[in-house]
Amino acid sequence: MSDANRLLFLRIALIIIGLTFIFGIYTLGVIWPSGWAWGQGHSHYLMMIIGVYATLGVFLLIASKNPYAHKSIIWFTAWSSMVHGAIMGVQALSDPAERGHLVGDVPALILVAIILAVLMPRTTPTERAATAVPTRI
Repeated sequence: MSDANRLLFLRIALIIIGLTFIFGIYTLGVIWPSGWAWGQGHSHYLMMIIGVYATLGVFLLIASKNPYAHKSIIWFTAWSSMVHGAIMGVQALSDPAERGHLVGDVPALILVAIILAVLMPRTTPTERAATAVPTRI
């Protein structure tokens, strides 16, 4: 995949993930609580996690304008999504009441991590130019 295509797909992914973090987590928690809202009955946890992810979503939308300038927030999102998804996966396996998360938010977070890690350029255009070997004529 060319660098231009990778950057385009990364920008699209950041917008989709950002909007999902802002609007989708609450919506999914209401529509499909067994896959997105932890615990039974009313819980303050869902609103706390929505606040954190909505804030992260805003920063991902900002990052979508210039991913090279916001590499750290993109990598934070990738790694924290992988860790969060893995922890939730273990918890869902150990608690039969939470098994719905194995087909809900757990794979969703792992997918976010994979998408961002695959699309994230390893170097900026400036870094590539600085390490390029000049050709002799």
